[in-house]
Amino acid sequence: MNKWKRLMLSGVLSGMMVFVAACGGGNKAGGNDAEGESASELSGEVIMDGSSTVYPIAEAAAEEYMTEQPNVKVSVGMSGTGGGFEKFSKGESDFSNASRPIKEEEKQAAAANDIEFQEFQLAYDGLSVVVNKENDWVDYLTVDELKKMWTEDGKEKKWSDIRSGWPDEEIQFFSPGHDSGTYDYFDEVILEGKEMVKTAQLSEDDNILVRGVEGDRYAIGYFGYAYYLENKDKLKIVPIDAGNGPIEPTNETIETGKYTPLSRPLFTYVNVKSLKEKPQVYDYMEFLLETAGDLAEEVGYVRLPEEKYKEQLETLQGLK
Repeated sequence: MNKWKRLMLSGVLSGMMVFVAACGGGNKAGGNDAEGESASELSGEVIMDGSSTVYPIAEAAAEEYMTEQPNVKVSVGMSGTGGGFEKFSKGESDFSNASRPIKEEEKQAAAANDIEFQEFQLAYDGLSVVVNKENDWVDYLTVDELKKMWTEDGKEKKWSDIRSGWPDEEIQFFSPGHDSGTYDYFDEVILEGKEMVKTAQLSEDDNILVRGVEGDRYAIGYFGYAYYLENKDKLKIVPIDAGNGPIEPTNETIETGKYTPLSRPLFTYVNVKSLKEKPQVYDYMEFLLETAGDLAEEVGYVRLPEEKYKEQLETLQGLK
């Protein structure tokens, strides 16, 4: 159901409620019955936290949803995937946004607090490697060069160490922090669990990483595709060669998986108890699945196939 249909339905329901109230029937105004509350009556709070990569989608969804449901307050935090799961497993949030699947230890932490959850995919992302605009020597990097560059080996890293003929200048590294799912994903597919170079400057805020790379000619960094698109006039994207030639992240290469190994799905996890006991949480999750494709593209990510959203809506309905 798109935005305009939802608005029309809300208006019709409001009209029906006025008629019923005039006849002396129906619930009292301000009622908050989890079974019978209509969409036009919704109020309360929805709490989201987690991934900075998912944040642009969540923020856009929250803003649009609150124009439809002004009595519902949707708060969206950005403590990183790991930080979000930590709060979620304690029952401090209704949703945990993530740029990687939940880990086994995070599942166990949730179970220890009787938190039952459901995973939903929202969009695809292509983790983007970027360098300074004045970098005129890097035309692409292989996966092996990325690994050599970012893995700690006890030595100072210079561009000339990576490829002959490149500047004899120290590389300045900018990376998401340890609580970031983007860090975890990079660690898994590039570092393969080895220690990241110790000189890397870490931050959970992708905007700080953007400014770091923008401000140093010898810098390199990585973050979600949406942050690159938002700052593409300030940064230079680096195509990645995983064995099939250099591939740049685009909507097409991310959706088809050609941009390997740095393509990945983006998630939100919802507390099932919140879904069942808080009508605004269920309605917001439904809204997310109905609008995530359009919102993902608006903020710079890639939508899932339409069938995937429909399948997940059916899963959601089964949890009510």
